[in-house]
Amino acid sequence: MTDKPDTTTHFGFETVREDEKAGRVQGVFSSVASKYDIMNDVMSGGVHRIWKDAMMDWLAPRPGQRLLDVAGGTGDISFRFLKRAGHGHATVLDLTEPMLVEGRKRAEAARMSDSLDWVVGDAMALPFEANTFDVYTISFGIRNVTRPQEALAEAYRVLRPGGRLMVLEFSQLPNPMMQAAYDAYSFNVIPRMGQVIAGDRDSYQYLIESIRKFPDQDSFLEMIRDAGFENAKYRNMTMGVAALHSGWKI
Repeated sequence: MTDKPDTTTHFGFETVREDEKAGRVQGVFSSVASKYDIMNDVMSGGVHRIWKDAMMDWLAPRPGQRLLDVAGGTGDISFRFLKRAGHGHATVLDLTEPMLVEGRKRAEAARMSDSLDWVVGDAMALPFEANTFDVYTISFGIRNVTRPQEALAEAYRVLRPGGRLMVLEFSQLPNPMMQAAYDAYSFNVIPRMGQVIAGDRDSYQYLIESIRKFPDQDSFLEMIRDAGFENAKYRNMTMGVAALHSGWKI
């Protein structure tokens, strides 16, 4: 009798055991935590701020709503949500505690402390009861989850009926020539910038590879529908460099 082989997944372009990936992702984000906002500026040319504002425009937060922001370590989405809502509550959940530490250091965290919780947790096993939140967001985080379909199922579980899922993630350009040019920039420039800015080339190399391994817009849309979400759709950001997916728990 032979042992069942370990289930594998990808860590960038490397194949690893599933039970290894979370620890390695934690290592990446522990390494870049203090430079995370700069990292997003490097990887998006600063445009991630516009994408996040567009996310809030489409979401249209309402007063009194409860948000769960998964992989939300530095609080970027939660702060935007609370400002737009006027009043409400945001729970920031992240697998990597140093990311949450960086989020708590931000000036907005002090001003909004009564409306914020910071929780260390796993997107695939959320430490919350079903039907708890009005909104679930995950921004540039779901591609780092070992099994994204399980994360989507958990999102559906913790949302209240009528609740909304929104996912912002780097994606694929529909034009092959533009994608090739963007790949050339990504693989040749961004890891070098990571070395200069954060002293960490390998983490940035992983982050670029993880984008290329993530499903394209339509494939991910189907994953959202498979998790049970209705009225699911997406919008491309900057020609598809990123995509914003939306779905509802009806």
